[in-house]
Amino acid sequence: MLESIIWILLTGFFAGQIARRLRAPALVGMVLAGILLGPQVGNRISPGVLGAADSLRTIAVMVILMKAGLGLDREKLAQQGTVALCLGFLPATCEAIAVALAAIWLFQFDLATGLLLGCILGAESPAVIVPGMLRLKSLGWGVKKGIPDAILTGSALSDVLLLLVFSLLLAFLTQGADTGITLGSLSLSPLQLLPLQIILQVSLGVLLGWLTARLLLVVLAKQNWTQNAVQDALVAASVALLLVVMAEHIPVFSGYLAVMASGFFLIQMDGPLARRLREGFNSLWVVAEIILFVLLGASIQLSVLGDNLLVGLLILAIGTLGGRSIGWYLATSGSNWTHNERLFLLSGNSAKATVQAAIGAIPLAQGIQGGDTILALAALSILVTAPLGAWAIPTFAPKLLERGEVDPTKVSVQRKVVLLAAVDTSPLAAQVLTKAADLARRCDGDVVVLHVQRSDDPQGIEKIKQQIQQHLADIRHHFITTSGAIPTEILRIAQDYDAAEIVMGKRGHRHLESLLVGSVSRAVVETSPLPVVIVEAI
Repeated sequence: MLESIIWILLTGFFAGQIARRLRAPALVGMVLAGILLGPQVGNRISPGVLGAADSLRTIAVMVILMKAGLGLDREKLAQQGTVALCLGFLPATCEAIAVALAAIWLFQFDLATGLLLGCILGAESPAVIVPGMLRLKSLGWGVKKGIPDAILTGSALSDVLLLLVFSLLLAFLTQGADTGITLGSLSLSPLQLLPLQIILQVSLGVLLGWLTARLLLVVLAKQNWTQNAVQDALVAASVALLLVVMAEHIPVFSGYLAVMASGFFLIQMDGPLARRLREGFNSLWVVAEIILFVLLGASIQLSVLGDNLLVGLLILAIGTLGGRSIGWYLATSGSNWTHNERLFLLSGNSAKATVQAAIGAIPLAQGIQGGDTILALAALSILVTAPLGAWAIPTFAPKLLERGEVDPTKVSVQRKVVLLAAVDTSPLAAQVLTKAADLARRCDGDVVVLHVQRSDDPQGIEKIKQQIQQHLADIRHHFITTSGAIPTEILRIAQDYDAAEIVMGKRGHRHLESLLVGSVSRAVVETSPLPVVIVEAI
């Protein structure tokens, strides 16, 4: 098992990086790595790891759904609440019906089996959609109208609906029609129970999410049982995973929805705690993403694709371009979404992966007629829509969505921090470098050291280089020398390197205002659009 884990992590990571450098989504490389490592090609993954694949995928999906919950915006969600609710039901329903009708026509399936296939193919993949939407939020695309939030919420609700209908149809096909309940003289069929089950799953999922958020708030913030962000994330991930496991044993609520809701409520209850957890789950996702998509590739049954390739692509096209498009149109009808924003749903709300990998083989295992075809189409949907969706979301967002202001309280804004340390040949340079190094360590940033020469001074330059090696030994740094007007050069280099702050020194112990009149430091402070940190000589 250890060898398999090493193969998964290293091969998955470097395959993802190669795909990224080729301007393809990283998950494409990871899925291909899984196919190569899987039992049908390289056979480098042990049966023990393959047997635990479902559990490992569950952990990975839990991580990404907690990230989604911690990234939801209550105001934007309230603004788009009706659209989000409609996106949770209409596109999935229309796609499932379109796929069912196409399967009846092309495969001569009966209605129940066709709808079973529709539920599998209609489910959306949180593993593709959630990272894509969170990245759009971090870049500001669609945030003004809350489009990513509406898609995230609708995706979670649609999976609840389709998984419920899937379980109902599976019971009907394997056990017959007598699967309802009787309350006294009242007899309810499974179809009549479905609305009640949906309401129960959603409401109890939200309620348990709120209770979980309260519990985490008490344990992690008020009682201070943890000492750092890593422990915060560990406890929160364990509790979230417990929700998912409970939902499997007590299927009266949606575990995944409860996880997402707990993250959402944590933002409202304690912003600083939510921010720490967001960073922790970002780190967990680095590993979880590799495991999820490599095992996803390893689970794809390539041998069953050949006979159904063309007809499978036709069914996917009918479901997505036909049924789902009608659902998108109906869900956003009457909203403030523009035509381009509605068109974005084609790329932002179509990817399939995790749900199909989890339930695609169940009909075949249950002996349902046509189960091999269902498995083949589930595998095909992963191979086609997961890479396509991961590529299309960042590609079409700038073309179809409006860019707004990023809210750093809801998402982690990824930005490389660069600090500019302006030094001369005086003893004050060591203090400026020490301060820049301290700031860089706090944010894992880089330091650009700038020396503006007034005259040729090779000994002074060599002294600065020695000080840089002494004080910035563990910091990524770059040394630049230039000439010209010192304030102008400092601001020019800061702009060229997109610096976040400027660090420079002042001599003496007088007050800043009285000392800097007419000085280089004051010229920089008064004209710089960036924060300037002044280090005073000791």
